[in-house]
This record gives sequence, structure tokens and C-alpha cells, in this order.
Amino acid sequence: MTRAVGIGRLAGVRVEVDWTWLLVFSLMTWALADAVFPEQSPGLSQGTYWAMAVVGTLTLFFSLLLHELGHSVQARREGMEIEGITLWLFGGVARFRGAFPSARAELRIALAGPAVTVVLAVLYGAVATLGLPESIHSLAIWLASINVVLLVFNMLPGLPLDGGRVARAVIWEITDDFDRATHIAGRAGQLLAYFLMSAGVALTLLAGVVSGIWLAIIGWFLLGASRSEIEQADMQRHLGGLSVADLMVRDPVTVPADMSLARFLDEVVWRHRYTSYPVLDESGHPAGLIAFRRLTRVPREQLALHRVGQHALALDRVVSLAPETPLIEAMQEMGARGAGRALVVANGRLVGLISSTDVLRALEARQAGGAAKARASLADTR
Repeated sequence: MTRAVGIGRLAGVRVEVDWTWLLVFSLMTWALADAVFPEQSPGLSQGTYWAMAVVGTLTLFFSLLLHELGHSVQARREGMEIEGITLWLFGGVARFRGAFPSARAELRIALAGPAVTVVLAVLYGAVATLGLPESIHSLAIWLASINVVLLVFNMLPGLPLDGGRVARAVIWEITDDFDRATHIAGRAGQLLAYFLMSAGVALTLLAGVVSGIWLAIIGWFLLGASRSEIEQADMQRHLGGLSVADLMVRDPVTVPADMSLARFLDEVVWRHRYTSYPVLDESGHPAGLIAFRRLTRVPREQLALHRVGQHALALDRVVSLAPETPLIEAMQEMGARGAGRALVVANGRLVGLISSTDVLRALEARQAGGAAKARASLADTR
């Protein structure tokens, strides 16, 4: 979701829209106008169906936005930092920074979104009983029904669904073990994902139901997301006590912004052979990051005419972290921004460079060390 575009703020929370939202918006609007509403309320004009479809799709996504806002507002009450809400292919997602403060806090946060959906479903259902024109009546019935369906699905007990977060919070409260709770709820999410993918494929191939493809896609998404939840828990367990300063490369090779690309290639790249380099301005402050691959965009005969600063990724597009930033938060920040590297800055000065590869290697080393200790312990008991 690194291609999201900000569209404003709601209750102080940044709202973004990913390009995939436009895809599902178009498909849903077409399906509602062409099939759902004509079947539900025959006899209306085609223009009315299209108007109902556009309003219905927009209202549904606004409902999803309010659902995620429920999570966000409650998370803020629990003392968590909210990065924003993104609308995308599968609805919406609220992004939090840092770990949940407690099992009960996660439970309250997880239930806040579904509570909003319940209220919305009741409101749409109430509108449907007011004796309004057929188009509005039909639209209200559909909105109430789809919110109930989404609520039931979302409360299934598997991560990353809200029901999975509720299950994790309960298990966490009982066992006092967040990692164990995540693994149990994550495995349940994976089982659910495999079921959805199998059902989707079976419906498509055996019954000829085209919508089964969407079911399979949803299952595939859930599988990846549940695995990600488990990986995040593993990372928290192994790297939870580390900060950026523990793994960053200190005093990395830097490049002045006014250096020509020809000199950069001959004096820096061929000597050090790194994939990217921090860029400094005239006063020695960080000005951005330049990747070696950017040189391929400039004809070789023109390298001497171009400066590093012209082709560097600007500082506002580069992830900058403080040395004391927890490693888990650093990985979340780089992941959210789609960045493989981050500058480490203290008091306006560059003090290091950290990459996601460095973190993953440290994680693998710690996991291997833990496995070795487990084998040694088992051997001692024999």
C-alpha cells in the first residue's frame, strides 16, 4: 500500500486511497447497476440503477472508513499512535505504530470497529422502514444487508480479521503470552484462508460461479496477512529489545550533493560497490539518498554534466530515524513507506544507515541461536 494518495483527515486521522480502491469501486458499481439492483427492484430506469450503484458503493466505503475510524479512535484512547487509514482493494485498514499496551486494550480496539458497523447496519435498516421511494428503500436494504455480511465475516476468529484480534486478545489475557496468542490466532487465520481459496476454486471450476474467483483472492490475501502477523510476533520476540543504534552502519560512505555522476561512479561506486549512498548538502547535513541504479538513466557521455543531488531521492521521500527508535517501529516505518533503507539522524547530522536486510539477517541469526539453544537443551535431557 505504498501507492496510496492522501485525501484528507477524519477526526484527526489521515485518510488515504490506494489505486486498487478505484478498481473495486468500478467493479462493484457496475455489478450493482447491472445485476443487483435491477433484480432487487425491477422496473426502475437504467439511470436510476446507476445512480443507486454509485451512491451505494460510496456509502459502503464510507461505512468501511467509519469502521476503521472506530478502531483508530479507540486506539488513540489507549495511548497508541495512529499512522492513518487506507482504503484499498479489500476495504480499509487502520495502521497503528507500536505494540498494543495490553490484552484488554487490544480487545477494546478490536471490538470498536465492529461496534460501529452494528450501529450503521441498524441505521440503514431503520431507513428501509420509513416508506421512502423504492430506489432509496432498496439501497437502504442492500446497505444494511452488506454491512451484516461483512460484520459476520470480519468476526471469524482468525487473524488479521477483527474476530482474530478478539481471539488473540482473549488468549493473550488467559496465557499472558502475546507470542503464543498470535500464533494460535494466526494459524486459525491460515486455516480460514485455505478454506476460502479451496471453496473459491471449487465454485469457479465445478459450479461455474465466477464470483468464486473473488473468494479465492480474499483467501489468498488472508493467508499472506496471517503469515505477516505471525512474522511480526516472531520479530517482536527476537528483536523487541533492540533499537536502530544496535544494528545501524555507523559512519556510512556518503556523497556530496554537488559531486558529478562521473566522479560518483569512478571514485565511490567502483570502490565501495554499495547499492545506495546517503547524500549530504554543503553544510554536511543529510539531503537524500542515491541508488546506483539511477546512474543507468543517464547516458554515459553526460555523467560529467549531472550532479548527484539532481538524481538523489529527496530527503522528504527518504525514511529518517532516530538512533533510539525501537527496531520494530523502524521496520514498520520502512515497510509502510516501501523503503529498503533508512537514514539515521541525530541533531540534524547523519550518524548511520540501516537497511531492512540488516534487520532480517539479525532476526535469522537470533532465530538460529534460539533453535540451537533448544537443541542443546533437548540433548541435555537425554
